[in-house]
Amino acid sequence: MGTTNIEAADTSLHGRHDFAMNEVRDIVGRIWKWVIVGVAVGALFHGYAPTAWIQAHLSGDNLWSVPAAVLLGVPLYSNATGVIPIAEAMLGKGVALGTVLALMMSIAALSLPEMLILRKVIRWPALAMYAGVLVVAFTLVGWGFNAIVG
Repeated sequence: MGTTNIEAADTSLHGRHDFAMNEVRDIVGRIWKWVIVGVAVGALFHGYAPTAWIQAHLSGDNLWSVPAAVLLGVPLYSNATGVIPIAEAMLGKGVALGTVLALMMSIAALSLPEMLILRKVIRWPALAMYAGVLVVAFTLVGWGFNAIVG
């Protein structure tokens, strides 16, 4: 068997600082686009969605708003950071907390790109069961939060 030379990590203060700065650059480089998109969508929602219509149709009193939010999240794709500005705008307009939470969870876990990635390692029947369980769970969590907060 051959040997490999693995370079020891630099544990000095300067070495750890350089490592941390490289990690920050990497993380910010991956998420900045999603944050900008989230802020833009949130701003459009905040500025152009009529508050009266939102309060009438997306309040915690409407049982269909949570399943609709879960299904709306399926074609969307974002990471958790990019959804935060959208959620803030929705909460500011009067959308029920459970509905917003259900949308956020479905975007993160049930989006079509996520399903395509999972399809590479999971067979269709198991993937369908996974999606079905998540849809039911997200809907129940959304209704539960709407009942508690509402």
